[in-house]
Amino acid sequence: MRGEQSAMYYSPTARRARRQMQISERKLVIAAGDILAVFAAVLISLRIWAFVGKINFTFDFVLSNGVWFIFLAVLWVLLARANDFYDLRVAASLSKTLNKLLIIEAQLLVFYLIVFFISPRDALPRLFILYYGVVSFILISIWRFARPALVGWASQPRRTLVVGTGSASTIIEAVNEYADSEYVVRGVISSPEEIGQVISGVPVLGAGSDLMNFVLRDQITEIVITETKALSGGLFQGVMDAYEHGVRIVPMTLLYEEITGRVPVEHVNDDWAVVFLPKTIDTGFDPYPFIKRIIDIGLSLVGLGIIAPLLPFIALAIRMDSKGSIFYAQERVGKNGRIFRIYKFRSMVSDAEAATGAVFAQKGDPRVTRVGKFLRKTRLDEVPQLWNVLRGDMSLVGPRPERPEHVQRLTQKIAFYRTRLIVRPGLTGWAQVSYKYGSTDEDALVKLQYDLFYIRHVGLLLDINIMLRTVGKVLSLSGV
Repeated sequence: MRGEQSAMYYSPTARRARRQMQISERKLVIAAGDILAVFAAVLISLRIWAFVGKINFTFDFVLSNGVWFIFLAVLWVLLARANDFYDLRVAASLSKTLNKLLIIEAQLLVFYLIVFFISPRDALPRLFILYYGVVSFILISIWRFARPALVGWASQPRRTLVVGTGSASTIIEAVNEYADSEYVVRGVISSPEEIGQVISGVPVLGAGSDLMNFVLRDQITEIVITETKALSGGLFQGVMDAYEHGVRIVPMTLLYEEITGRVPVEHVNDDWAVVFLPKTIDTGFDPYPFIKRIIDIGLSLVGLGIIAPLLPFIALAIRMDSKGSIFYAQERVGKNGRIFRIYKFRSMVSDAEAATGAVFAQKGDPRVTRVGKFLRKTRLDEVPQLWNVLRGDMSLVGPRPERPEHVQRLTQKIAFYRTRLIVRPGLTGWAQVSYKYGSTDEDALVKLQYDLFYIRHVGLLLDINIMLRTVGKVLSLSGV
């Protein structure tokens, strides 16, 4: 039967699958379409403004207002990043896309109104931004609705085979949850004795000798390898045939990292380089640490300057609501395991852990005071940590520092947990903007996966992305 399959499908003249875009390329196409829609919205809004104001709509008029093209495009990118508008799960859902788009447009109008009222009289147009808000919402919505038809083959899911059953269920479930519109897993290829099994809803189709048949039959564009060291001779030969045919070969750990923004530490096994080595190669002098420290100091000073006038009011509210100190200090573990004291506005009752000892805070924690709930929702309770950033205990961006008791327990329970201590902890981090509030050891594992992703991809662009998304979290009052 397999010989018949081979004769039917494995032919040198078989039609090769069309090239399909990778996830990063698809995101770039979506972002480019959004920017073009923003430019078009600015142009249309200028035309409406000229018509209403009875101004001649000429090239000179457009040129004199050209700053709006740049300003609104940059503002769009910042707000879109801050609101996860290019998250795969958001982009794949029209309802989520429209919801995020409404939030972005509302934030844009609020930002403009603030700037409008603090600017000199007649310095900014009154209704132009309203025209732009309506037009940009319509155009970006049309682009997002029409994207599959406009992009054509680029929007089709990447047809994928998984080779090996070791961690096949993990990558299949990750694809279904995070990238179901970007990937379709057609089957699993493994040893002959496993043929017929079903893994997370996907059948084991055949063995190594069958791989090329299914590549040609289903026009496979990507093969995911779950265990490189466990490949049999037949599986290895089939993978090489597919590679020579132009199929992309990717290790499971790297694809998981690409679509989830996490490193699957529990499936790394002997491939420790996935955890310890950065994504980019060190080519000599790296200015990033110096630039990051300058940004930390500058923004910390600005933040402390802004909060200083509000300090008396926050202090009064805390003291009137419950007995105890204004500030709360707690030991945390910093870079290379160094212990330091972190500072926060007190949001819980005094001696909150007198009976329980060191425990994770829970969502809806009864120990949180009324003022504390507001401070946590707005994340104002974290502002005193800017002093820790200024001192060098922390950075603005990095893995959140944990308490020594938790670090000791989790190090024994979770592989590679201490790896997160090789960088300076942060006021916010990739785990904080990508995952819900964690209150269990299982949550700690997921947050470690995000932290290791940050460590492997660390850089200014990722830091800026995290800070923008943190702004979005703060504006959405999602603190607990």
